Amino acid sequence: MAVHRLLVVFAIVAAIAPEISFATEFKVGGDEGWKLGVNYQDWAKGKQFIVGDTLVFNYKTGAHSVYKVNGTDFQNCNVPSNKSLGSFTGNDTIKLAAAGNKWYICGISGHCEGGQKLNITVLESAPAPSPSSAPILCAKETIFQILLGIILSIVAMIMVN
Repeated sequence: MAVHRLLVVFAIVAAIAPEISFATEFKVGGDEGWKLGVNYQDWAKGKQFIVGDTLVFNYKTGAHSVYKVNGTDFQNCNVPSNKSLGSFTGNDTIKLAAAGNKWYICGISGHCEGGQKLNITVLESAPAPSPSSAPILCAKETIFQILLGIILSIVAMIMVN
């Protein structure tokens, strides 16, 4: 009976491990954070944003804000009049829930015009790795998933008993 229970727990862990292992948290602007004077298009260049990833906007509370806008409002730096559409905590987290183009601006007067805005493209899933890197990438992910499965299985067995 204990072996059966262990197999069920391991199967559940194996099923959810890929979701856990693929999500990435991006600190917008890196060490600079969300502020004036950072080229966010350069920061985003070369990064792959995938559904399930998270953007974290770090800034001094009251000095900046984050609004998710459409492409036209992004180009024209139009801040929504509805303040409930913005984030103001200084540690704003936005989960990328759908694929497509995403646009973010600072709502403080003059900041968007000064370059404090970010445009990214979110992919549904990660593109297939190039043939030369595929074996290494798959090996790392497989090892991680196996270790995660073992650890979570042990924890589940301890909790069940």
